[in-house]
Amino acid sequence: MSRFHPTPLFAAVLAALALSACGDKKPDAQAQAAPPPPEVAVVKVAPQRVGITSELPGRIEAVRVAQVRARVPGIVQKRVFVEGSEVKAGDVLFRIDPAPLQAVLSSAEATRARAEANVAQANLKVQRYKPLVETNAISRQEYDDALAAQKQTQADLQSAKASVQTATLNLGYATVTAPISGRIGRAQVTEGALVGQGEATPLAMIQQIDPIYVNLTQSATEMMALRRAMDAGKLQSVGPNQAKISIVTDDGQVYAQTGKLLFSDVAVDPSSGAITLRAEFPNPKRLLLPGMYVRARLEQAVDQSAIMVPQQAVLRDNNGASVMTVGADGKVAPRPIKTGDAQGNNWIVTDGLNAGDTVIVEGLQKVKPGAPVKTTQWNANAPAGNAPAGVAQANPQK
Repeated sequence: MSRFHPTPLFAAVLAALALSACGDKKPDAQAQAAPPPPEVAVVKVAPQRVGITSELPGRIEAVRVAQVRARVPGIVQKRVFVEGSEVKAGDVLFRIDPAPLQAVLSSAEATRARAEANVAQANLKVQRYKPLVETNAISRQEYDDALAAQKQTQADLQSAKASVQTATLNLGYATVTAPISGRIGRAQVTEGALVGQGEATPLAMIQQIDPIYVNLTQSATEMMALRRAMDAGKLQSVGPNQAKISIVTDDGQVYAQTGKLLFSDVAVDPSSGAITLRAEFPNPKRLLLPGMYVRARLEQAVDQSAIMVPQQAVLRDNNGASVMTVGADGKVAPRPIKTGDAQGNNWIVTDGLNAGDTVIVEGLQKVKPGAPVKTTQWNANAPAGNAPAGVAQANPQK
């Protein structure tokens, strides 16, 4: 039997065919092993109407403050009010011993009665002298003296009446009443204290705290920047009656009531370079107390075409802020931006983005510049657990 012995040329041809067959199968295997592009949640940038809100420090101040003082000297007999309670104008607060003041009033009334008697006597004398002087029965000098005495007694009577009025007022001041309605603080004197001796002794303080004022401070530089933007037509002004204002208390709680802006000061404080603004808030539950520190959120202007992106879409490093965008070709491209104020969970973008740009919000850790991605619309209200597969969830719990 004869055997086939391949020649070297034939063996080389078979090897080339084998390699060619392997080369044809390699691209198919690579195509099957390539992963799909990552899925990311995106938002399409669109201009929005946004109120430009400034967060300003402030202090609470009572609308009206009255310091109750002793207007007459005497011994405090009784404190009538309850410290820290609400009082109304005219309510009795203290009683001062009225006996000395009553004695002064009685003396003044006696002086008035004596003056009235002197006036009556002087009037009768003038009436008697008048016909006598006409018949020259008495001298003209005697008649003139009678007229002068009459006027003197009338003046004495007026003085006596004023003394009675003063004594009556002082006797009334022995009963100390509230000059305004509001909440009264602690008593500054006790029963048995001598008050009003040489000066008007402070007794208590009443503050009207519903409504209540909030005094805010804003740097003159910030206000000038806002006004320049308004003058340039970039922002629209908000009038005092339309300005929205809310406050956050020192414990981080947002006060339930909204207030209204009353005015801004006409001068800059030279020591701080700040302007004072005053707002008024309802305070029916007396939660806001004078002297409290608060933070106020005041809408001072409106941007009709603001560009905003969610805060979680913004990346920050030493070079500044940036976002990842998706181009028309479906590929990722970084974009440096400049951010302004925060509005809720969004940043206002002042430079770097245009209307219609697509910005990646979730899935940033899955992408890299130049790589293709699959996009889905980002839903700000979607629960964290419902994020698309392969998409990073916002604020993950650790």
